[in-house]
Amino acid sequence: MTVSHTLRCIHRNVTLEGFTIRPTVARPRGTVLMFPGATGPGDSFRKAMRELADEGYLAIGIDMYGVGADLSTPQAAGAYFTALLNAPELLRERVVTWFETVCALPEVDPARVSAIGYCFGGKCVLELARSGAPVASVTSFHGLLTTHAPARTGEVSADIAVWSGGRDPYAPRADLDALRVELDAAGASYQVTLFSNAQHSFTDPDHDGIADGIGYDACAHRVAWVGTLAMLAERIGRQLPP
Repeated sequence: MTVSHTLRCIHRNVTLEGFTIRPTVARPRGTVLMFPGATGPGDSFRKAMRELADEGYLAIGIDMYGVGADLSTPQAAGAYFTALLNAPELLRERVVTWFETVCALPEVDPARVSAIGYCFGGKCVLELARSGAPVASVTSFHGLLTTHAPARTGEVSADIAVWSGGRDPYAPRADLDALRVELDAAGASYQVTLFSNAQHSFTDPDHDGIADGIGYDACAHRVAWVGTLAMLAERIGRQLPP
């Protein structure tokens, strides 16, 4: 696979700059928007994008903060993260703007676009689904689950997959239960998997043990990733003829 030129998106006069990793297969599969955690894309995030490209998908790493955002330390990145959490309408609008920007690309089939998010990115993809945008599927890994505007009945078109940790202090079981009630009320198609002993960031070895309640779990990571590949294959993985 090859890394393309950067992909820019403008939202409310903020220039956002993502990046793509393209498959080398002659007949590519669908497109996957990848939303990183609060500290931005790290090594494990880029590895996941490369694996998707190896599977034949166009993987697009999303920037929610803007060109020039200081991600040099968790504290610096946290300022941008907190600002978006405090502006939930703007956050959802920005996610939808990214989705629409990607769907408008000439190489993208808008009917075959999915989204995956980690931690803060998990919240982003759930907000995309809640918005009613015509995304094929969204997958949240140890994502933040609360929202300012619950999904409305009949408006969620995405298949939703949520992979959560039973020892995640940032997504407690009460939040997971509330999400299930919300999605049931909205008539959404979803699956929720709880790894009882997993902590926050259980798919991310880069953040293993950096704080209480954060830890990598190789088994939970592998199970969640295999399940995600299966969902992508079902929802957008059909290869088109040349």
